[in-house]
Amino acid sequence: MRAPRAGACAVGGSPGGCHGDGVALRGRSAAAAMSSERGPALPFLPGCAFRDPTPGTRCRCAVPMVPSSTVELVSKSVMSSLTKTSFHRSQTLGYKNGFAFSRLPTVGIGGERLYVNQLSQAELDELSNTRPTLTYGQARQAPPSGFIPAHVAFDKKILKFDAYFQEDVPLSTEEHYRIRQVGIYYYLEDDSICVIEPVVKNSGIPQGKLIRRHRVPKNDRGEHYHWKDLNRGMDITMYGRTYHIVDCDPFTQAFLESQGIELNQPEKMVFDPYTEMRRMPLRMYITPSDFDQLKQFLTYDKQVLRFYAMWDDTNSMFGENRPYIIHYYLADDTVEVREVHKHNDGRDPFPVLIRRQRLPKTFVEKQKTFPSCVLEISDQEVLEWYTAKDFAVGKSTTLLGRNFFIYDCDEFTRNFYRDKFGITDFQPVDIKEKPPEEVPQVIPPYNGYGFLEDSLQNCFSLFPKPPRKDIIKMLENDHKVLRYQVALESPNPEDRKRRFILSYFLSNDMISIYEPPVRNSGIIGGKYLGKTRVAKPGSTTDNAIYYGPSDFTIGSTIEVFGHRFVITDADEYVLNYMESNAERFPAATLQSLRDHFRPRQVVEETAKSDVPALGTSQQELDELIVRVQEELKLHNYLNNSSIREALLRCDKDGSGVLDKAKFLSLCNSLSVPTNAVLVNKLIELCSCGEDKINYRDFLKAFPS
Repeated sequence: MRAPRAGACAVGGSPGGCHGDGVALRGRSAAAAMSSERGPALPFLPGCAFRDPTPGTRCRCAVPMVPSSTVELVSKSVMSSLTKTSFHRSQTLGYKNGFAFSRLPTVGIGGERLYVNQLSQAELDELSNTRPTLTYGQARQAPPSGFIPAHVAFDKKILKFDAYFQEDVPLSTEEHYRIRQVGIYYYLEDDSICVIEPVVKNSGIPQGKLIRRHRVPKNDRGEHYHWKDLNRGMDITMYGRTYHIVDCDPFTQAFLESQGIELNQPEKMVFDPYTEMRRMPLRMYITPSDFDQLKQFLTYDKQVLRFYAMWDDTNSMFGENRPYIIHYYLADDTVEVREVHKHNDGRDPFPVLIRRQRLPKTFVEKQKTFPSCVLEISDQEVLEWYTAKDFAVGKSTTLLGRNFFIYDCDEFTRNFYRDKFGITDFQPVDIKEKPPEEVPQVIPPYNGYGFLEDSLQNCFSLFPKPPRKDIIKMLENDHKVLRYQVALESPNPEDRKRRFILSYFLSNDMISIYEPPVRNSGIIGGKYLGKTRVAKPGSTTDNAIYYGPSDFTIGSTIEVFGHRFVITDADEYVLNYMESNAERFPAATLQSLRDHFRPRQVVEETAKSDVPALGTSQQELDELIVRVQEELKLHNYLNNSSIREALLRCDKDGSGVLDKAKFLSLCNSLSVPTNAVLVNKLIELCSCGEDKINYRDFLKAFPS
């Protein structure tokens, strides 16, 4: 068999037998090819080799004689009929370790390899690398490329566009539309948009954030505005309002140009015509003054004229003359009026009556409807302002409707007026008011209710205070009481027999009178006079003189609220107290008490020395009874007949002997001085044992 010529296929050796895919078109050439696979029928030279044309295998010759699509179709059908010898399905049931399991087929009908159920090339590569991994460990993979999320990459990166929108003004005759400038902010991190209108003072329009930050819808298809949709010189509609973008900031321009967006030329911002009309100042043609205010300020800075003035407000209700201080500041010709407060003047401490300002002196003639009370006063309404020459001592000045009379000034003001205006008359005006005549206070007469000092406080104050007390005297003389026996001086014979106990309290100089009850006297005893201060006869409410311990002598008469009492006796404590404080009492009072107590002291001394003992004779008992009778004469208030009747009434059996305890209680009820030494000794002599007494011998001292 001869070799094919150049350009011919190895199958059949004829030109056009193969077209790139090495597919024979003749049966004979295919058989020759198969025989060449079994044995070397063809020389193994370039262009003469032949292999079994399985899927994916091509003939090495490539002579394009016919269209490739036709050759490929024919070659596949011919080769499949030449090489496929097995047409059964692959086994999918397998056994492992005695257990049946299903497996995927690896080849199809005719022995063709299936790539559907096989591993991919990436998986094969991974499996090929598994063995070195088990041996040498996990291979280090290259770090992934850095990923930056949008909210980090575009954090705080905002695109700002200057825009405006126009709104109609239907209810105004001065403007028909309004231009409102806004700023459109686009946040790159989340593609949100916020529209903010700068706040204009006194605009009367709710301004600020018009559209809150969020993703603004672009149309009804669910799309949102993107930064690619924004550019200068374009209109953008958001929620029915059209904004015209005129410009952007440098950062926005640089960002958009970096993204390849061609920006339009910037436009000028359109302003509101009505606002601009109001901002236009009125043209005024005023000849500038040649007065140098800066020179005045530098020359007279911190130099102030001070005037002392009075505001006469007596014409109004509850008005008065009030002092003020007028300050005139030479630096800018301003005036300030300050109040002068005095201690306990009853006014709130407002320091300034008129704040520092230029005060008008003469106004321009104006219409009656000019609302001057609500408008600031300017040079157009004032012809003349107050200056330093308008203030002078001894003259009145009207400041904002108030008439101030200047009566004096300080030394700096005098020197300024002397050097500036040549004024030398600064005689201050005496404005002191004459003190009002004192109206004598007439104190009403004492009505007898309460203490004199306590009632007098109602005449001095609306809320009377209690009179002050001598606390030291109260502490030193606490519980110290001088007791006297007094008799009522009365033309009625029944009242002349009444006896009272007068107590004088040294702590507060008060007197109380108590009447001991006497049985069958017909007079109810008890408190006769409560604790009170008793004034002497002839004393007045203006100069009240009260009774004191010096006025209480034996036999003296005191008058207590129209009742006259005679002092007949006193306690021994009175004599002891006056003798211990002899320098505080008159000698006559002390001598009167000594003369009164001398007979009693003599009797007591005699009783202590000459009292007969028990078992004495009847003569000695009689002598003791005589002495007791002499002592009882001092107690002229005792009623002997009542004592005798009371003792006889108690002795029901007529034995002449009574129980000693009962006898003593009966004597105490009849005011018998059982504590006296001689009387006590008489009771001992008349005693029969420890609990009995012979009252018949005791009654001998009380003759009827």
